[in-house]
Amino acid sequence: MSAAGGATTLAMSISVTFLGAARNVTGSRYLVRCGSAQVLVDCGLYQERELLHRNWEGVPFRPGELDAILLTHAHLDHSGFVPVLAREGFGGPVYCTEATAEIVRILLPDAGRLNEEDAEHKRRRHERERRKGRFPEKPLYTEEDARRCLGLLSPVRYGERVSVGGDLEAVFREAGHILGSSSICLRSRGGGAGEGASLVFSGDLGGPGRPILRDPEPPCDSGCVVIESTYGDRLHGDARDVGSELARIVNATVEAGGNLVIPSFAVERAHELLYYLSALLEEDRIPHLMVFVDSPMAVSVTEVFERHAELFDEEMLARMRSRRSPFEFPGLRFVSSVEDSKAINRIRGSAIIIAGSGMCTGGRIKHHLARNLPRAESTILFVGYQAAGTLGRQIADGAREVRIFGETVPVRSRVERLEGLSAHADRNGLLRWLESSGRRPERVFVTHGEPAAADSFAALARERLGCEATVPAYGDTVVVD
Repeated sequence: MSAAGGATTLAMSISVTFLGAARNVTGSRYLVRCGSAQVLVDCGLYQERELLHRNWEGVPFRPGELDAILLTHAHLDHSGFVPVLAREGFGGPVYCTEATAEIVRILLPDAGRLNEEDAEHKRRRHERERRKGRFPEKPLYTEEDARRCLGLLSPVRYGERVSVGGDLEAVFREAGHILGSSSICLRSRGGGAGEGASLVFSGDLGGPGRPILRDPEPPCDSGCVVIESTYGDRLHGDARDVGSELARIVNATVEAGGNLVIPSFAVERAHELLYYLSALLEEDRIPHLMVFVDSPMAVSVTEVFERHAELFDEEMLARMRSRRSPFEFPGLRFVSSVEDSKAINRIRGSAIIIAGSGMCTGGRIKHHLARNLPRAESTILFVGYQAAGTLGRQIADGAREVRIFGETVPVRSRVERLEGLSAHADRNGLLRWLESSGRRPERVFVTHGEPAAADSFAALARERLGCEATVPAYGDTVVVD
């Protein structure tokens, strides 16, 4: 490997420079060059506190010289940096699936609005405390910045060959992670000699047999794969036990007289929770509580789900045909307004509160945590990965107190984890996906994982596949012939 910009790229070779999710989990960004073509695969925000500075630093390329951006899916650690590059001169197409485009149109303006609110809150706090913070007292980008870039979205179909610049083509395949998620195969056209080099980006992969969505498709045949490793060093619990474990947690919380507070991404994770809760309620395995999804974004995303039933698996389609939608059941309330969100805290007795963000980095979940963390009778339930340095990770790791809105909040509530609900494939699922290709890869680049997870999965890939498997560092460049 060589430092970024230090590799010589042959005419039909593909080079990739790792500018994010390299020995860490967020900030997914891969700069790909092929001949005269230059594209960015994923354009995400860093969310680990110790790496937030990279969101504010310049990128080692000219945004205006990019031919295109390709998004594997809509989560902000894969799409949330697009407004910054657009503001700095990028004006090309942003290729992604139709469902991803619809969700991005919801997520990015919301992220811009939250950036503005957080910057103003930070400014007032620093003024009150007469100090300066680590980051500028201005938003990374505004809601208007985000809205201006939405016209660049260019939807593609699964399996469609798309020319993304020069001699470079892309094919998107179902990744099973969230609605519209994809793995992406890039190929260089080899002139008169046929196809040249190829490289597959896994994106984030879902595990087999998860509710609502179809399973991931096998990757395109390629000798080189860039693969995520969020859970590359561990196995999930049996997905069949998720309902039983969730019922246990709900019933224990109700018996204690508290609330069940679930930090959750508004995209997919909240909808999977509703899938399981609706089934438990149908079977009378939990009390018929009020269930609040406190997220305007989740309301909008639910509408996207309802428009894309073609992406559902057979079990979900059967539920919809029998009018047993998990997004409609007695006691379920989608909360949009701030006033209704505040009113949740005035309800007597126990309730289930699902709110974003999934790693507790912003949004309404912070208000519910501030109220329920000090209550020994309440339960905080984590249903997804908590990146290092996030508020969610601090709580999940057993912190006795945390900082929320500049105030110290004691942690007296119970803290539970439900791993079987993860939207990411575990170690075995990642390996099966690699093995499902018609051609086993000779080179595997392991990304999007904490160092221990990435190193562990690279070792497993070398052992099981007999391939060259490495864990690139930030700024590394590799060339695929």
